[in-house]
Amino acid sequence: MPATAAITRRFLLAAAAALTSVRAWAQPARTRVRLETANGAIVVELADDKAPITVANFLRYIDNRRMDGAVFYRASHAPGASDVGFIEAGVKDPAKLYPPIAHESTTDTGLTHRDGTLSMARFAPGTAASDFSIICGEASQMDADPKMPGENLGYAAFGQVIEGMDVVRAILALPTGGPALNPEMAGEMLNPPVVIVSARRA
Repeated sequence: MPATAAITRRFLLAAAAALTSVRAWAQPARTRVRLETANGAIVVELADDKAPITVANFLRYIDNRRMDGAVFYRASHAPGASDVGFIEAGVKDPAKLYPPIAHESTTDTGLTHRDGTLSMARFAPGTAASDFSIICGEASQMDADPKMPGENLGYAAFGQVIEGMDVVRAILALPTGGPALNPEMAGEMLNPPVVIVSARRA
């Protein structure tokens, strides 16, 4: 290889490496949180860049220790499937709840409900507070769908489990039958609930 060509090739390789480094540096770092439960640890990565309102709300509970002592209280299975569904957790002490937050639709965030997704529980849009779900399996029915009639804004996805899906699935498989908070949760209340012993930024 002629000397000029070799120098040019080395220059191009160095430039490509520098560009890759700049791109990696420019990517916003996503926050990770470790949930230590009575049944094992779950580590989640939050979509700070996609769902900033929902993530900031979740971190407010984490940073102020208000998620410590919260519980996974619900295990909901898809019809005919023991390993597909979601588990739901939240703060049960009303004195520890912050005001509800604005709804971040999946059509706005670009996130979807898939295996390991964190999603805010809610009633009407704008009522989400502390309660969140972790999805087992695919759950596209929880995504917003503007083509559907009625209230079609779905749920706010805001993160992903990166370690501990075995713990999530083990909680999903635990016995239910506790007293239901409302009729649609009948048969889905964990008995006993699973305590979140601590929740910290990882």
